[in-house]
Amino acid sequence: MDFPLFPLIVGGIALLVLLYFFPISLWITAIFSGVRVSLFQLAFMRVRKVPPALIVNSLITSTKAGLELTANDLETHYLAGGNVPSVIKALISADKANIPLSFKQATAIDLAGRDVFEAVTTSVNPKVINTPNVAAVAQDGIQLIAKARVTVRANITQLVGGAGEETILARVGEGIVTSIGSSRSHKEVLENPDKISKLVLSKGLDAGTAFEILSIDIADVDIGENIGAKLQTDQASADLRVAEARAEERRAMAVAMEQENRAKTQEAKALVVQAEAEIPKAIAEAFRSGNLGVMDYYKMRNVQADTDMRDSIANPGGQGGSVKPGREEGRMS
Repeated sequence: MDFPLFPLIVGGIALLVLLYFFPISLWITAIFSGVRVSLFQLAFMRVRKVPPALIVNSLITSTKAGLELTANDLETHYLAGGNVPSVIKALISADKANIPLSFKQATAIDLAGRDVFEAVTTSVNPKVINTPNVAAVAQDGIQLIAKARVTVRANITQLVGGAGEETILARVGEGIVTSIGSSRSHKEVLENPDKISKLVLSKGLDAGTAFEILSIDIADVDIGENIGAKLQTDQASADLRVAEARAEERRAMAVAMEQENRAKTQEAKALVVQAEAEIPKAIAEAFRSGNLGVMDYYKMRNVQADTDMRDSIANPGGQGGSVKPGREEGRMS
């Protein structure tokens, strides 16, 4: 007897669709695990595109751990974009460690973008944050390079809205710079590095952050450059350049004044030459007017010759002597 194939195919497809929307095996697993969830709830999860296996398995885990949660709570958090398994693990860890953490707080932390399970783990087991090298200068001008290890514990109540690790590192670095900068000598810091830790811890650097600072330990302190000497050297070089510039300015002014005096000297010499050029004219005019005789003229020539001789004796290699009136007169005639 032949059975029609088409009804069998339709029936198989209908059965698969029914089993897809009504996961009977998952429902049976939930019942035997003590989780109350109906087939219609599982079917509605399929319609809302919520994986039933994820919700049911999370409910089973939380129920076995003694947590009182409902499928609606987990489904709502999943639809909001949360990580349901991470929240369940965080709630179980917090409950076992006697850390007060409600489902509302856990979901808020998870939706804020933080790993709630890691936060609970950090609260139970504090972690160490290594700061980068922090350079600071003591009052004696010596640079010190310090590196610290900050032991922090997560503050559950501040995880939503609290600052992260970057803020902790920035505040610790600022505290290290302040502590080293207030030291009179770098030797004080090298002798007592715990002075930095005490000063930094007293500032309450974990205020408004998602962590609680348990301790700050100075891991290493190295000596850097002599910043004070370098600054003094740079200042001395700058002062030298300023002094050289001022000296060059004074030298230029002296050279300009010397050139100006030379010009004035040449001008005065020109006036003297011009005045001497008038002497032959005056002698000629005296001859014409009868105010100068021949004997007077020769006496003047004799005096001029004696003067030239004395000048030549006093200055053998020079060009001494004054202008001879006779020569100038001869030129004019």
